[in-house]
Amino acid sequence: MTTKSLRLAFAGVFLTTATLLPAAIVPAENLLPSDTIAFFTVPDCNALRAASKVSPQLMFWNDPAMKPFHDKFMGKFTEKFIAPLEKDLGLKVDDFTDLLQGQFTIAATVNGSNGHDDIPPGLVVLLDARDKSPQLKTNLATLTKKMTDSGRTLRTEKIRGLSFTVVTLSTNDLSDLFGQRTPVTELGKEQKPQQPVDIYFAQYESLLIAANSQKLADAIAAHLTGSSIPALADDANFAADKLSQFRTPATYYGWFNGKVFFNLITQAQAADAGDPDSGGMPKFSVAKVLEATGLGGIKSASFAIRDGRDGSTADVHLSVPADNRGGILKIISLPAKDASAPAFVPADAIKYTRIRLDGKQAWADLQTMCAGISPQALAGINSVVDTANAMAQQKDPSFDLRKNLFGNLGDDIVTYAKAPMGDSLAAMANPPDIILIATPKPDEIIQAVKVVGSLIAAQDSSVQPRDFHGHKIHSIAMRPQRTATGNVPQPPLLVSSASGYVAFTTDAGIMEEFLRSADANVKPLRDTAGLSDAAARVGGTGTGLFSYQNQREGMRISFKLFKYAIDSDPTMRAIPQEFREWADFSLLPDYDKVSKYFYMSVFTGGSGSDGLTLKVFTPRPPQL
Repeated sequence: MTTKSLRLAFAGVFLTTATLLPAAIVPAENLLPSDTIAFFTVPDCNALRAASKVSPQLMFWNDPAMKPFHDKFMGKFTEKFIAPLEKDLGLKVDDFTDLLQGQFTIAATVNGSNGHDDIPPGLVVLLDARDKSPQLKTNLATLTKKMTDSGRTLRTEKIRGLSFTVVTLSTNDLSDLFGQRTPVTELGKEQKPQQPVDIYFAQYESLLIAANSQKLADAIAAHLTGSSIPALADDANFAADKLSQFRTPATYYGWFNGKVFFNLITQAQAADAGDPDSGGMPKFSVAKVLEATGLGGIKSASFAIRDGRDGSTADVHLSVPADNRGGILKIISLPAKDASAPAFVPADAIKYTRIRLDGKQAWADLQTMCAGISPQALAGINSVVDTANAMAQQKDPSFDLRKNLFGNLGDDIVTYAKAPMGDSLAAMANPPDIILIATPKPDEIIQAVKVVGSLIAAQDSSVQPRDFHGHKIHSIAMRPQRTATGNVPQPPLLVSSASGYVAFTTDAGIMEEFLRSADANVKPLRDTAGLSDAAARVGGTGTGLFSYQNQREGMRISFKLFKYAIDSDPTMRAIPQEFREWADFSLLPDYDKVSKYFYMSVFTGGSGSDGLTLKVFTPRPPQL
């Protein structure tokens, strides 16, 4: 046989094999319709599974020391959700989770709604079984037979050449699957009858399609069979986000179509915050709120999670051009200024955040936003300010709260916290923290805060500021907390100033430490090993917002707080009783046995001409 004959033979074998193999399923954005409101996708479940096995979070969850807590939680979860679902379907959930090999996508679409009709949003699930396609076919046949045997009526519809099985589920069917829910009805309005839901499902090669409408099933089938109708990938907003946010492969990612969503809810009936004819409360409309807050200017939102050998990164982006930002979005559009930890922030701080927010401008923008939502709301705020002025001017006629407080705010806010002093549950629940606000005139701000404090609670005029290392620490009484057993006294708010900041805290120790560190050298947080490298992974500390958390020490506090808390503690009362029956925190191990899974995390936030971005990085713990 000649060399040419061998080449032709190999080519023939290759082409024959290629025709027998199923084509790769295209990404979610090429399958979803152009009216997609939001979607979440895992591009490659096998890759996610491999990454999860070595992720610190899953290693922690599966650690032998966590077995008592893990087993009880999973047992309750199986009892509540998995077992009833398996009984109803006649299949093991693992039979379907094993099919997660390639893409897994869930999405919501407009589905033909105009925002004020009864058409529900389109919901679709896409699952690529890849080489487990035969198992998918078998599972679907078993599921279909189970439904038929249970008395459900199934029908088959041909859509773009694909055979879809259609099953109609009533409200009772859905309640059996997901738990009974009590419908919420507006007072004075008759409850509308619940409409049955048609579920369309089919298999195309290795892909499972499940949708709740014929229109949505048709769109997915069209993209699978080569029709040229628009897909999400053709949307200009998505295309821009894909180029900037999804260009680097992600472990999983999601996208939200703000333009479509806000257009839908704007068309809906205006929401009332009260009845102005009877209660004098202002009337709100969705459109007005969206415009005033700036949320209506969001074209899209996206996030992407990427797991690597050195850690995990998360990127969140709001696409809203600078010219369209108003309200909240304008306030949080931070300038590119240094947000690194000042020298006075100690190395043993377990949390730190610095935000370069212009307080004076933020107050002006906040008033504009309130006026846009409701002039009456702004009038109410001004009334409180005027009352405070009137009280203060009885002693100082020149006092002006707007000028003394808001007019003296700088463009720098620093907060940090330290580990609790002591092992009591009360100490664990309230670790010492401090807030620092930059100002050119700290004395005027302190005076203004004292005036506001007098409006909140009665002040003891005999209590004088305490001198400490050349600084005065003012004590402002706070209103007692009301509880079922009576009023609980609250610690006073301590206020002082140093290094161009006004400091606020309820912990005398951290206040004194700050005042000392402002005058002397301390070991600073910014010299912490690994911090500068982690900061570099999120673009550095010059974006206007930077935050750090010592996860290892933070989790140490959480373990102690939950492990030894009892049901009557405030921390536990904040957790729903049903969840406490699942999560038996007394079964948690000693923290030192699992502390190796925790290290640190950092995040930055900033703004550009195209939108607002948040970046998070969690380095892999060195012990792993």
